[in-house]
Amino acid sequence: MDTSFQASPLIIPEYILSSSGRTMPLLGFGTAVSPPVGPQVTKAAILEAIELGYRHFDTACLYGTEQPLGEAIVEAVSVGLIKSREELFITSKLWCSDAHGELVLPALHRSLENLMLEYLDLYLIHWPVSSKHGIYEFPIKQEDFLAMDFKAVWKAMEDCQRLGLTKSIGVSNFSCKKLADILAFAEIPPAVNQVELNPLWQQKKLREFCKANGILLTAYAPLGAQGTIWGSNRVLECEVLKKIAKEKGKTVAQICLRWGFEQGISILVKSFNRERMKSNLEIFNWSLSPDEVRMIDDIPQTRLCCGECYISEYGPFKTIDELWDGEI
Repeated sequence: MDTSFQASPLIIPEYILSSSGRTMPLLGFGTAVSPPVGPQVTKAAILEAIELGYRHFDTACLYGTEQPLGEAIVEAVSVGLIKSREELFITSKLWCSDAHGELVLPALHRSLENLMLEYLDLYLIHWPVSSKHGIYEFPIKQEDFLAMDFKAVWKAMEDCQRLGLTKSIGVSNFSCKKLADILAFAEIPPAVNQVELNPLWQQKKLREFCKANGILLTAYAPLGAQGTIWGSNRVLECEVLKKIAKEKGKTVAQICLRWGFEQGISILVKSFNRERMKSNLEIFNWSLSPDEVRMIDDIPQTRLCCGECYISEYGPFKTIDELWDGEI
């Protein structure tokens, strides 16, 4: 990475999280890589992302990218890409085998140790299901699934925020019903729900529910997660999106990301290719026309990440319909 010339960093629009007052950049950089790459590749890509202007980084215990992200932050400060860790917004996630009331705090401490940080900006429950403690694997064995004690786990998440170990807390892959269940007893409501969201799976019902309850929706797979075990090229090959992109002189990826930004959600992009990393940032100085938005609204809807790996005859969700509470 060349640090001899440092352009002024791009200013990415931010959102004030309701339950903490913290500001969160609305475009973030994801670190889940499928198939996995070496830690040095991940670290180099994160440093390049910081150089280009990314300030929000998303990781998880499961991804195995907490450590290279932590190392990249140390190096970014030491070479002057950023003045301090406070310039960044760091998200990590609680894995299913740690999703037990008494295990949440130790799991967060491990993530902080991996990241070499004193606090996270956001800590999320990765999936709404627990599994046997001490086993960190994906896919989870069918017989290892357990029903989550949502009250105990959420109380522990709240304790993490009260202790200052994370500035905000939230969830991932939660339906409207599961969010409503949390909201019914939460003293600190979820600030964020991170879900699959893109023009081919627009999550209109969930978007309305989250907006009404002050929860920011964050989109993973905004481009369809092509190359992952569950992803597809259907988003990037969508004829409607290709037509709009051609007429506007933009890439299909830029159309998808701009559409998400205009819907009032935050977006996580994941590319370790410098040109695509740069292109994904170039979405803030133009807009979609009302006709283009209508064309996107009319695209037939299909969920890509159905969560089959979390369905088990031994666990709480025996069908995909149960996992998503009919939101499929």
